[in-house]
Formats: sequence, C-alpha cells, structure tokens
Amino acid sequence: MTALPNLAQVESPSRLEAIGTKPIALVELGAVESASPRAVDETLYLTGRPTLKKFLRYVRTHTVSPPDERDLTDEWQAANEIVRTLEREEAGVSDNPPIRQLELASQSLLREFLKDPLVRNGFNTVPTEIAWVELDRLVVYQKHIDLTYVRQLENSLDPALDADSIFRICLPYDHPQPPVKWSRVRHNSFVFMSPSNDLRFLGTMPMQPSHIQDYTPPGNLVGVLGLAVGFGSNFMNAIYSENRLILNNGSHRAYALRKMGFTKVPCIVQHVSSLAELDVVASTEVVEDAEYYLKHPRPSMLRDYFNPKLHKVMPVHRRIRQVTVKFEVEENFVPSL
Repeated sequence: MTALPNLAQVESPSRLEAIGTKPIALVELGAVESASPRAVDETLYLTGRPTLKKFLRYVRTHTVSPPDERDLTDEWQAANEIVRTLEREEAGVSDNPPIRQLELASQSLLREFLKDPLVRNGFNTVPTEIAWVELDRLVVYQKHIDLTYVRQLENSLDPALDADSIFRICLPYDHPQPPVKWSRVRHNSFVFMSPSNDLRFLGTMPMQPSHIQDYTPPGNLVGVLGLAVGFGSNFMNAIYSENRLILNNGSHRAYALRKMGFTKVPCIVQHVSSLAELDVVASTEVVEDAEYYLKHPRPSMLRDYFNPKLHKVMPVHRRIRQVTVKFEVEENFVPSL
C-alpha cells in the first residue's frame, strides 16, 4: 500500500505556468427581478442525463418560478441528443487521465498538511497520494453547482494565484468553518443549522471521562457517548478506479478555479481496486451507479458544466442545511442470572 507522498520527492517550485491556465467563457444569467436577492440563489444543473424525471423533479421543487414542463422536456431532450453525440465522438475521453507528481515552492505546506489528523485518519483505507490532476478530465457525479457560492469563492480569490496558494484552497489543513448554530429543542433532541450543505452527522464517539475537560459532570462518570455533528474534511478529493478519476469532494472549488482559467489542481487521490473498496470511500450515488461512472463510454465530466447545451441555469430558493439529532434512554431492572 502506497502512502502519502515522501517530502523528499517534492522538487522545484511550481507557478502558474506549471498549473496551466485557459479561460472559459460562460453565459451569465441576469438578476432575478421578481424575488428578493436575499432569498434567491442561482444554480447550474446538468441536463440530458441521468433521467428526465429527476430533472423535472429538481426544477419543480427548487426553482422560484418553475417553467412549463413541456418546455423543460424539450430542453432536456435537446441536451440528451448532445449527450448521445458525445458518447460516440468522445468515447473513452475520461480514460487514463494524467496524475502528475506534486510540486510546491514551499515544502512546509505539504509537511503541515501531512500532520493533519483528518489526513492521516481519514485517508488510510486505500492507497493514497497527493498529486496534480486535470480538471477537464474529471468524472463528476454532482448534477448541480451553486453559482451564488461560486461567485463568493471567486471574489475571495486572487486571479494571479501561484501553486502554493492553490494548494491552500484545495487542501485547507486549517479547516475554515462555515457559520453554524445549534440549540436544544427538546430534552432528547438538538437541531444544528448552517448555510453550508456540508453540515452532517459524523457518527457516535465512545469516550472516557478523562476526555472531558473544563466541565463539571452531573455525577460520577463511567463513560460518555458523543453524538458528533460537523463538517467533512473539505479536501479536494478524487477516486481513481478503472483508469478514471471521479471527483469525490470539492466540486465548487473545482468549478470556480476552472472558470478562472486554471486547468490543474492539487488533489488527494485514492486508488480503488475493487467495488468493496469503492463502497467504503465513494459517495452513495457513485456506489449505487458504479457501472455508469466506471464503464460508460462518456460519463458526466467537469467540462460539461461549461457547455451551455448541457446545463440549465435557474433561480432557486435559498436553503439552509438542518441536522436534527435525537437520543433515547431506557432505565430498567431485569431479573438476576
């Protein structure tokens, strides 16, 4: 099993010329006049696949003013014809993408990154490396991109980013945290809310009394069970399987950087050799449709986000992510053995 990269292999500085830049022109959607800008976001949705039913359902449940379904059907059918053409003309284009050795001007960046417990404990299931990957060769499973959030990302980024700066964006070991609020709503129920859709239940955490500091317990503790809520590692991450790279996390940063003209990014690459390993490290959507993402002659790719014939941009209701955690306690007496 290969490990994360050896620091001794990190060689010469890598600036913009090593990253590669090639601007992409996009069709901008005008401001939505009929709704408050504070309540509306803009979303890009890939059309033409996987199914018309999913496309219609998404538009119906998310958009501010859903268009006529007949028009949406015609739009999807036109995109599906483009998809079928790509299946013939670009068959195999996602196969054998280049994975290049990571090069940074500052080795301390990589050194600090490798110290992160989320790196060592979260990416040790399968052989893993950190490398440059080409954005246009990535297979994607995420059907929609939040363009409002992308614009916020763009406004926070310097167009003249060097390799070290892009490393910090794609692999942020300082873990910047989105805003979040939480409160107890019942004696056994807590609600967490955040504008970030990355908010999630992280699982249970069996703990010892010694793990609890600066808190006076209500009794003599024998054990503590933690119900953890938080965010993912937020690293740009791809899965390499069947000679393809599937973007597993970081879709919005990948989109924003590609829109700004950057063609290559540093990424954690997990090498998967079986469906059993894929089931452990990949998203549910990829696992449930592995045949499509791994075997289809022309699956959805990041480059499709920028093809106006393959996406629809629409105003959608702003949403807040909510995670509710409940627990149940039973105390009983049972007959002695």
